[in-house]
Amino acid sequence: MQSLGLPIRTAVIVIAALFCSYAASAGTPVDDSYSFVDLPTDYQDNHPDWFKESFYNLPEDLDDTLSSGKQGLIVYFGQRHCPYCQQAMKDNLSKGDLVHYLRTHFEVVGLNTHSTEQITGMDGKTLPINEFAIAQKAQLTPTLLFYVEGRKLALKLVGYLPPYKMRAALEYVADGHYKKWNFGEYLEQADPPPLFADEALNPDPIFTPPPYALDRSRFAAHKPLLVIFEQPRCHACDVLHTEPLQNALVRERLQAFEVVQLNVWDAATPVLTPDGRRMTARKWARDLGLFYAPTLVLFDEHGKEVFRVDSVVQFFRLANVLRYVADKAYLKYPLFQLWNRDHASEEVGLQRAASESK
Repeated sequence: MQSLGLPIRTAVIVIAALFCSYAASAGTPVDDSYSFVDLPTDYQDNHPDWFKESFYNLPEDLDDTLSSGKQGLIVYFGQRHCPYCQQAMKDNLSKGDLVHYLRTHFEVVGLNTHSTEQITGMDGKTLPINEFAIAQKAQLTPTLLFYVEGRKLALKLVGYLPPYKMRAALEYVADGHYKKWNFGEYLEQADPPPLFADEALNPDPIFTPPPYALDRSRFAAHKPLLVIFEQPRCHACDVLHTEPLQNALVRERLQAFEVVQLNVWDAATPVLTPDGRRMTARKWARDLGLFYAPTLVLFDEHGKEVFRVDSVVQFFRLANVLRYVADKAYLKYPLFQLWNRDHASEEVGLQRAASESK
């Protein structure tokens, strides 16, 4: 296991360099870790044969894992026809070095989000897996829960993350850094902050200009709020702007929101947050525990956070999340995946119609 000295600082600097990388020219191919078609696929959610054989008793699985000398148990939620699960399997759970590190330090129990089989959680309560997914707020698939000694949830990742970020998450838990920092703070150990904190972000006419008076705690707003936290020189942010945010159906659904763009490193611009606090954009990003750019945070008309996407997102998922929040479907469907399952066919038709009308 690593110390908290040079190894982590070196690793985080490398992570930051990757995190901020972007295509140097228009001829550079887009990294398919960020850019892929996310319509439902024929993927069947087949787990690798090295996933742990489990009787769905998570406390026992964790005890077995720790007794073997490993640092934790990962509970993986996936589902059929999920392109993000398929991408995670291809990029994060099939490649040699990453898989070798994962298997050295963890065991993985694979679950289908919609399964009705019984499972015993870390609290000792037994319930169907689909209800367990709701209890754990596994909003997007894949979702990974990292459990460590004492049945503690050390980290939760919701959605697909590119391999370098997955490796950082594994090291964060395996080396015990969760005891001192949240994941975002761990990644910020590459101090000082990037020198491009005051550089421009990708523009878009849909963004509300400053001043950012976003308070909804006293008087309800007319629209829900979408805040997109980004940073300059960010390839994933560039992909968001050139692909998902240009999709016709996404553009149509954005009209139902007030949309604000903030720089996660901006320590100068004041923000009045949806719950009425005064702070800078950077302080708010840290307060929210953000660790990925771009992160999309959605609030209702009263300033309550109702959804967050802090992972790779493409057209289909983004369009669906916008509708889920705008329609207040979360009041009926406590888990986005339940709503998505019931509306997938309809949404595919709408997406294809929007694409054909371009």
